Order: sequence, then structure tokens, then C-alpha cells
Amino acid sequence: MQLQIKASGHEPAALLTEGAGDVLHAGLPLTLRLHDRMEPLEAAWRALEAEDGLSLHQSYDWCRAWAETHGHDLMIIEGLRGGSTQFILPLEVVRQGPLRTARMIATDFSNINTGLYGEAFRETSSPRQLLRALEDMRGQLARTCDLLLLEKMPLEWRGRASPFAALPSVINQNAAFQLAVFDSFERTLEQINAKRRRKRARNSERRLAATGGYNHVIAGPGEDALALLDLFFRQKAARFEAMGLPDVFREERTRSFFRALASAPAAGGNHLLQLHALRLKGEHEGHVAAITGLSRKGDHVICQFGSIDDSVAADASPGDFLFHIAIEKLCGEGVRLFDFGIGDQLYKRSWCPIETAQHDLLWPVTLAGRAAATLHRAKAATKRLIKQNPQVYSFVQRLRFGKAEPAGSATAAD
Repeated sequence: MQLQIKASGHEPAALLTEGAGDVLHAGLPLTLRLHDRMEPLEAAWRALEAEDGLSLHQSYDWCRAWAETHGHDLMIIEGLRGGSTQFILPLEVVRQGPLRTARMIATDFSNINTGLYGEAFRETSSPRQLLRALEDMRGQLARTCDLLLLEKMPLEWRGRASPFAALPSVINQNAAFQLAVFDSFERTLEQINAKRRRKRARNSERRLAATGGYNHVIAGPGEDALALLDLFFRQKAARFEAMGLPDVFREERTRSFFRALASAPAAGGNHLLQLHALRLKGEHEGHVAAITGLSRKGDHVICQFGSIDDSVAADASPGDFLFHIAIEKLCGEGVRLFDFGIGDQLYKRSWCPIETAQHDLLWPVTLAGRAAATLHRAKAATKRLIKQNPQVYSFVQRLRFGKAEPAGSATAAD
């Protein structure tokens, strides 16, 4: 489907530059432009994404990998002032029956969404400007979607308010969990129960040594990474089956997306997806006890997923130990935040003193979108109330999983 867009085939607008130009453009009206392709925006997109405080999940290469493997219609919103790009919201249109929802690209596998924007836009934009610009664009948006849904977006992230916070929102039922990282691993552990953490690591190391030891494997882009990724898919599928859950990685297009990320070369110390594994030596030579996929953008590392095979050395807590050695390695490498991602799990709380509330921002375009937004708010609020009540949540879990192991008791790497 082709969008009727003003920007089709045109070069992206110039980026807002620092200094006097910021002040000049700040007083100009905000206008929106729609794109159904990523390529015309690449230069502006890559310039905006360089900011440390913006999510990896809105980066050009991450979004391109998803778009190429999933083939959804794109609806990318570019915000401009005085012909200069102020922000980019990379969206795809997903259909559920007759309802057309414009969501962040790849949001089902995003841990945090921020959108892309320049610092000048964040500092000078007023809520009325964004809402007015959307209202002016309503007719054009309605040709493509019924609802704008920006999920898993913190209203404040790393000490800065989101410039999109003026949009109507509901708090997401799941928070995200982070650990501040310092040059010293000891200082990093001091934020949590350092004595307990060190004792757990020593116990894991001792138990692994009794079976012949281990290697911490970090796979570079290529065959090694793809082999570990395929093993992760198998381990995770077995885990989901044991828990009575659907395998969210089962679709081939989803696996192709992660293969594209794992194959992408690192750039300037950043990587879309780097596979770490705990591989045993000795009597269980070659057995991979735990795998985790980490992404890095600037000083922010995100754990995208993890899996374990506890058929060997289960008492060594291989998933938790892999996090321990991976975080220890990242200390002194310029990382300042290790992000365990969205979703409340006991192992995340054991590592993370930081809990970040995330919100779903909703802007209905049509009457159908208004009804869908009302339903989304009600569902999110209900899920949040259930999760806040341990007795009710435990009951729901038992109903959902039957005799299978409840999700909350899964081991660390899950």
C-alpha cells in the first residue's frame, strides 16, 4: 500500500544545528510529514539516533532489519520546524480485523521506546504544538491508520522528560529494570547486596569447576553468533513448552529478524545483538548452559533475551552467573546502564535498584481508534491491578499455566 504523502521521493529536511539556529527555529510552527519508506530519511535518522539517551530500538538498522523481515506497511512521522527535522517516530501499521494501529516498528520485541528527537526539540517544544500538528494532520493520518499507539515509552528517561509526554497515556502494566554500571565492579555491586552477590558467584564458580570449568563465550557476527542464536531458539522453545506458554520466537520471520541483528557488524563499540554464552569444559565439554543476547548503544546495554539448559550443572545457577560475568566485563568499558528490560521478574529485582515506569501513549485518529484506545486503557489498567495483587496474580497464573511452573518462578536466564 502506498501512502499519499507530501514527502514521497524527497530528500529529508536538514537537521537542526546547535547554536543560534536552535533559537531561531524554536519560534516556528511544528509541521508533520509522513513517509512510507525509510530510505529518504536515512541521513537525518542516523544523525538523531546518535544521542546516547535515545533507545536502540528506534535506530535505523534495528528498524530496517524488522521492516525487511516482516513487510508491514510503514508510516514514519517526521516532525519539522523551518524545514529542519526535529523528531522521527518510526511506525508500522498493524491490522487486527478492520482496526489499523500505527505502532513503533518491532515494538513486540522492544524493551524501551523513546522515539528519535533532537535536544533542541525536547527543550523548546510545547505540548500544544505537537497536539496541534497532529490535529492538522488528522485527515491524512486517517487514510492509513485509526490509532497511534506508542507503547513502552517512559515519560522521563535518564533524567530527561519525553517531548511526547503531552499525548494521552496509560501506564503500562510492566515496568523496566536497570542497574547503574561504574568503572569498578565492586562499586557496581554496592548498589545491591554485594556480599550476597559475591557469595552466589563463588558458589557457581566452585560448582562449575567441579565439572571441569567453563568458558565465557562472546560470539562475533557470523557463523558462531548464528549457531548460538539457533541454540537459543531451541532452548527457549523447550522452556516455553515446559511452562505451557506459546513460543514468541517460533515464527520464521521473527527468527530472521534476530539473525539479521546478530549478523550485523559492530560499529564504534556498538552492536545490535551480541551473543554471550556459558560453555562448559571437562566432562560436559561443549555443553552450553546459558545464553543471553545483549545490545549496546553508547553507554546503554540492553539484555534482549536469555535461555538456559539446566540438564547439566543446574545447581550452579548458570543463567545468573552468566549475567554476573558479563556485567563484570562491561565495567570499565564505558557502559553506564545495564538494562534487564521490561517485565517484573524476581531475578531482575535481585540485580536492579532502578525501576522505570513505562507508558502507552495513545492518539485516536478515527472513531474506531477512539474506541480501541478506550479498550486499551481498560485492559492495561486491569492487568496492572492484577499484577499489583500477589494473591490475585498467583491465582491467574495457576489458571493460565495449570500444573506448569508459574512464570514468576522461572530461573534467572528466563
